[in-house]
Amino acid sequence: MIMSNTVPHRPATVLIHGGEDRTPYGETSEAMFLTSGFVYDDAEQAEATFTGAVTHYQYSRFGNPTVAAFERRMALLEGAEACRATATGMAAVNAAMLSHLRAGDRVVASRALFGSCHWIVSTLLPRLGISYVFVDAGDLQAWRVALAEPTQLVLLETPSNPMLEIVDLQAVADLAHAAGAIVVVDNVFATPLLQRPLAFGADVVVYSATKHIDGQGRVLGGAVLGGKAWIEDTLQPFIRNTGPALSPFNAWTLLKGLETLSLRVEAACARAARLADFLASQSAISRVWYPARADHPQHALAMRQMTAGGTLVTFEVAGGKAGAFRFCNALRLIAISNNLGDARSMVTHPATTTHMRIGAEERARLGITDGVVRLSVGLEDPADLIDDLTRGLQAAHYRQAAE
Repeated sequence: MIMSNTVPHRPATVLIHGGEDRTPYGETSEAMFLTSGFVYDDAEQAEATFTGAVTHYQYSRFGNPTVAAFERRMALLEGAEACRATATGMAAVNAAMLSHLRAGDRVVASRALFGSCHWIVSTLLPRLGISYVFVDAGDLQAWRVALAEPTQLVLLETPSNPMLEIVDLQAVADLAHAAGAIVVVDNVFATPLLQRPLAFGADVVVYSATKHIDGQGRVLGGAVLGGKAWIEDTLQPFIRNTGPALSPFNAWTLLKGLETLSLRVEAACARAARLADFLASQSAISRVWYPARADHPQHALAMRQMTAGGTLVTFEVAGGKAGAFRFCNALRLIAISNNLGDARSMVTHPATTTHMRIGAEERARLGITDGVVRLSVGLEDPADLIDDLTRGLQAAHYRQAAE
């Protein structure tokens, strides 16, 4: 149960009604406050607003009623005390880290990170005098070694992008807290419906709301969730003064996306499980990674932390890059795109797109071979998706056999 407007409701209800705050006009759909600033009744109210003596909206970079509605709903859904929205998912990751860290601090991060997150840790943080250590996501002993000395922040994603590695959230959180660190979890692949990192000891959860939360390829957005004191005292000053604000229009669109999130995620998970089984039976596929399959190397852990396998399937096409490209280029229904979590199914070749800039050596350590393809499963009829995958596999297999 989740407390929504002081009444206990289940997640699917919270996604529609959570955090409602109607204006005196009694609108059904949330109001969209497309305004940059706000006015005051008098100079005294303006002064009191800036001193914090009264609560009043000041400027949409600091806060906006539509954005606040999205933040309230996300917090209720996640089971977090507070939420702050950001312009993008990467703005959420960046703000969560840089608001907390100082020169001389130390970060321990999972090696299995999205390319831009990897860049923040490996390139940006050292410029600011912050050291880092990468560890293999599924190696608990490596986490123990890395967290045997004082650390200020741990960053991880589980399941990871794109290899769907699973991190033992509770074990890593316990180690991190003993080292003095907060734990920041990128929960994009699991969504707040399939995994609740805060329940396993995480301190902060970040999302690219661009993905499943919007789910229809319309807008960018992000969210950072955690304890009220940390959000207000650490994160909010950083967001307020550096400006990664979510636009009211995008916030309103994301609110509409939340209303159908449970339906979309449930349907996409069912399709993903079926497609994973299909791909695993094909001779042109070397290997399939899907957390809900018994052959996933961390299946038991994944099913302890998640309620379903998710909407992403990763697989390796025989024939390396050439085979993977032939496969992708032969698809007619499934689009080639680096996005995910959409109503439309999409494939990505990580080695040449999302993880290109981390380098061949790092990709090899992560298992991202040139034949690896990431499939984000949408809402199309699964039989049509299987027909399209078959078309791609036939192209890859035929050319490979001919060569």
